[in-house]
Amino acid sequence: MPDTRRPRVAMVLTASTGGIGRHVASVAPRLVARGFDVTVYASPVTLDAHDVGVPAVTLDAVALARGVGAADVVHAHGYKAAALALPYARVRRVPLVVTWHNAVLDTGGGARAGRILQRVVARGADLVLAASSDLLAQAVQLGAHEAALAPVAAPALAAPQVGRLERRTRLGLAADDVLVVTVTRLAPQKNLDLLLDLAAATRDRAGLSYALVGSGPLRDALARRVADERLPVTLVGASDDVASWYHAADLVLLPSRWEARALVAQEAMLAGVPLVATRVGGIPELVGEAAVLIDPDDARAAAGVVRDLAGDPAARHRLADLGLRQAATWPDEDDVADDLAVSYRHVLTGQTRSAS
Repeated sequence: MPDTRRPRVAMVLTASTGGIGRHVASVAPRLVARGFDVTVYASPVTLDAHDVGVPAVTLDAVALARGVGAADVVHAHGYKAAALALPYARVRRVPLVVTWHNAVLDTGGGARAGRILQRVVARGADLVLAASSDLLAQAVQLGAHEAALAPVAAPALAAPQVGRLERRTRLGLAADDVLVVTVTRLAPQKNLDLLLDLAAATRDRAGLSYALVGSGPLRDALARRVADERLPVTLVGASDDVASWYHAADLVLLPSRWEARALVAQEAMLAGVPLVATRVGGIPELVGEAAVLIDPDDARAAAGVVRDLAGDPAARHRLADLGLRQAATWPDEDDVADDLAVSYRHVLTGQTRSAS
């Protein structure tokens, strides 16, 4: 008789309060709807931050060993999660799929250890899925047996809880003032000194201000600099109503040193807000000609871009329209889940990854 049992997927991730956790929360219930039984194994901080929509287990060695032993496929998100899962998957002979969401950017001992883990994971996984083309090239260069591009879609945002006028009024903005919004984790990779340098370079421009939405380890240092230099930057903190900040924005700025397929960039363009982003990682292939790209180390040039757009509402409108058109070409959450289902069937049965 044919095996009609639903394939069991153990989805593994480490600490994520942002994009990776949101991605897992998006795809896990969609994979259940496509015939898979999914259990998520994650750290407490991840499970506190995200409702993954499927059974979830706190990640530790015992739980992971049991989860891998009961699974037909293990899907690890990030090389650290994959490194944890790989020994159990090899012992149990369970196929291991890994999605690479991030690059190793730092220097020093920690970065060297990270690159070693990347190589081990690339060679040990049955399939490496990369969120951007540069990550795909890296996986191949590190010796992946099989690797493929697997875009990550931005989960749909909830409707704004606060209207545009009210949000801007709370910031003390006039109707024709220009608000530049950055939504990000306050961490070194996000290159937030560029944002503050840009704010310093444009503070003589009346009616131009900045809002930084997010939390993270750099908050106190950023707050000190904003206060010391009297920069026109509001540190908003974490928000459960990010949609209202996009709704209030005239521009979104993404200053990161590296991103794969940044959810913030996708959210901004889907919301119809013009985007200025750094020319790094997977950003150029994501946005095409529909955003203004800047050098992550050139605050003067970035300030010129923001000044020009702040003074030209028609240009902002054209850029927003281009963004909506570009966003219409991206895969959505269901497309991403379909692609993962094909990948799982591939490692289970050898079926082609080409979706029908």
